[in-house]
Amino acid sequence: MPDLLPIRRALLSMSDKQGLVPFAQILARFGVELVSTGGTARALREAGLTVTDVSEVTGFPEIMDGRVKTLHPLVHGGLLGRRDLPEHRAAMETHNITGIDLVAITLYPFEETVARGADFDETVENIDIGGPAMIRSAAKNHAFVTVITDAADYDRVAGALDAQSGQVDAALRRALAAKAFRRTAAYDARIAQWFTGEVGETDPERLTWTAERAQSLRYGENPHQAAAFYTTGDRRASLATAEQVQGKELSYNNLNDADAAFSLVSDFGTERPTVAIIKHANPCGVAQADSLADAYARALKCDPVSAFGGIVATNQTLDAATAEAITRIFTEVIICPDADAEARAVVAGKKNVRLLLTGGLAAPRDSDRLVRSLAGGFLVQGWDNARTVADELKVVTKRAPSAAEMADLLFAFAVCKHVKSNAIVYARDAMTVGIGAGQMNRLDSSRIAAIRAAEAAETAGEAASLAKGSVVASDAFFPFPDGMLAAAEAGATAVIQPGGAMRDDAVIEAADAAGLAMVFTGRRHFRH
Repeated sequence: MPDLLPIRRALLSMSDKQGLVPFAQILARFGVELVSTGGTARALREAGLTVTDVSEVTGFPEIMDGRVKTLHPLVHGGLLGRRDLPEHRAAMETHNITGIDLVAITLYPFEETVARGADFDETVENIDIGGPAMIRSAAKNHAFVTVITDAADYDRVAGALDAQSGQVDAALRRALAAKAFRRTAAYDARIAQWFTGEVGETDPERLTWTAERAQSLRYGENPHQAAAFYTTGDRRASLATAEQVQGKELSYNNLNDADAAFSLVSDFGTERPTVAIIKHANPCGVAQADSLADAYARALKCDPVSAFGGIVATNQTLDAATAEAITRIFTEVIICPDADAEARAVVAGKKNVRLLLTGGLAAPRDSDRLVRSLAGGFLVQGWDNARTVADELKVVTKRAPSAAEMADLLFAFAVCKHVKSNAIVYARDAMTVGIGAGQMNRLDSSRIAAIRAAEAAETAGEAASLAKGSVVASDAFFPFPDGMLAAAEAGATAVIQPGGAMRDDAVIEAADAAGLAMVFTGRRHFRH
């Protein structure tokens, strides 16, 4: 592959005209012949540039509303012909094919068309055919052709032309070719994703998805691991669409924890102020109250030790009183739908705190897939969108829960869904009072949650454990009575669990003997 190659002839076809004219003017300054199509040709002529229409090159008019214009041997022969092979040069001469040295193309706005909710027919019309074909031809023959698919690369190529007397070097041509193949692959993946959804397939024989790098991270979970944050283009409120108002650059762990926190508060909607404090992707305190400030104070009470250096999420606009309370201790990230001016001013006093504003809560993700990498493959499943309501519960003990217990059971089970399994959550008055997460057996999770409740009471200067008078939620069934009885010993009075164990009868009998009220949900919430 030759190193430096002059640009004598360029084909420009840009659906996005940003930066097009200045770049074309640079090409013209080096004496490059400009070939173009449709709206791109008009824009160049309006700027005073001389342009040859593709139809003049092919001797064939654009037809079928522009669907067919560049799919022609005089175009693709000019892109694919190898200048180092005599037989290719002979074929080009025999068929009057002139080489094309540079192609600059941005594709039809398919992604934008889908994002604005266009109907099926309009979306199909925005599937580009000729553009990807030319990009692939140019990228394949990058030994002799420079291909541009991103207006951000105009300056790179212009700089090379200026530095190398109108020539482009092999390293840049190869780098741009790699980027071009990534672009067409991503474009086709978006089309495949959309079409798969349109025909209602959930587990197709080939899975395609694509993402764009939003941020290169300093490192991953640990300093020796490289990492980056990629976004899928989904515009629903999320961490991916959040505006970072202030604070240090987000780390891999910040992003992971902030996503967990925002997902949790979004599950509760906006009806009542809700705050979640997350540490290492697990909640260490969740509460609801009549104000965000009170909700934060109650969430912090559950585990003030673990909250240090944590992530705080709210389901409503952050106000100054809540911001004041949050920033009294070291907090890595605050993520919320919005923040008023006074709250922003308060957080600004802590320059290292990252403040993320999402513009809303996360919407239901019924059509989304949760993807996890394995060695050599991926696991794919739907998001756990299930939300348990009172009408779905089955009372299995002699004593039914009181109205207050029932409200707390539903709250605790909603939180439990966001705790790593095996998960146990004690709650009282819409506030978590003890959380046991990620243990290898449910009994240990129950004991740890009880320890947290006792320690929190001690920190608060209260004589009795916060678990006294609480309810307990388990993400999966109790296989034996022991975990449930540990909760009862800690002070829990009611239990919510999926049920379905071989020893359900023994567990129910033990609950009756302990005076517990217990309900079955019929649904578990493993979170590994």
